[in-house]
Amino acid sequence: MDRNTTVGMVGVGLMGHGIAMNICRNGYPLTLLKHSGNQPVDDLIDQGAETTEQISVLAEQAEVIILCVTGTPQVEDILYGADALLEKLRPGTTVIDCSTAIPSSTEKIAEDVVTARCEFLDTPMTRTPKEAAQGRLNLIVGGDADTLKKHKRLLASFAENIFHAGPAGAGHRMKLIHNYVSLGFSTILAEAVACAKKAGTDADVVLDILSSGGGQGTVLSRLEPYIKAEDDSGFRFSLANAHKDLSYYTEMADETGSFRNTAVAVRDTLEAGKTASPDSAIPRLISILQEMDISS
Repeated sequence: MDRNTTVGMVGVGLMGHGIAMNICRNGYPLTLLKHSGNQPVDDLIDQGAETTEQISVLAEQAEVIILCVTGTPQVEDILYGADALLEKLRPGTTVIDCSTAIPSSTEKIAEDVVTARCEFLDTPMTRTPKEAAQGRLNLIVGGDADTLKKHKRLLASFAENIFHAGPAGAGHRMKLIHNYVSLGFSTILAEAVACAKKAGTDADVVLDILSSGGGQGTVLSRLEPYIKAEDDSGFRFSLANAHKDLSYYTEMADETGSFRNTAVAVRDTLEAGKTASPDSAIPRLISILQEMDISS
């Protein structure tokens, strides 16, 4: 796959914007679907990206179409909804889904895309918008190994690490497991820090003790700026998305007959945080939990 390969993109949010910028910087012709939920794209246009309001134009122009939207309802709407990208795909097109989605839905989408004589990869991401802007995402890929090999150069334009998890759906399955662990740690840490604050423990003491023991790790590093100074700029993952991902995880666990009591508790805690402050990022959960009165 060379850099003359034309790329279309649906979803230019916090993560998608970084992906798009790095695709442009690496010389791929890129067309973006206009949408009210996109981040500003003037800087992408300055880098050579084009825009269109019609998904049919995207399907006609692009050899690879990248989806980077919120979740399963949005992915299904793009493929099957009023504009039905699936019906407009040219044979040989590859659909790459960077969203976080329910694996059983992904498996059906992959089958339908292949039936349309196209190829499909689910490539959910880990890390944050900061790494997306730097071209340093981690990608967890589900799909055919040869399809991954063919598009690895494009994926490497915005990803530092690329892991092949297995067949279609395996990427999304592993992403949900990853996010359950990561967001589970984040929720436990937020609850513990909120308790420490109410108990009058100094924030520096909390950080020193945890970082010297079993609490040390990526999650503590991401939450540390908020614990010290309520700076959430380095961890902009929203409570709404966190709750969505935990809901997807518990649905997947139900489908596989897996024990998920702890996951349900994390999901319900995130739901309470989202209800209290809908637009907040994960670090703000510390203050939300600190402010909650459970005595009643």
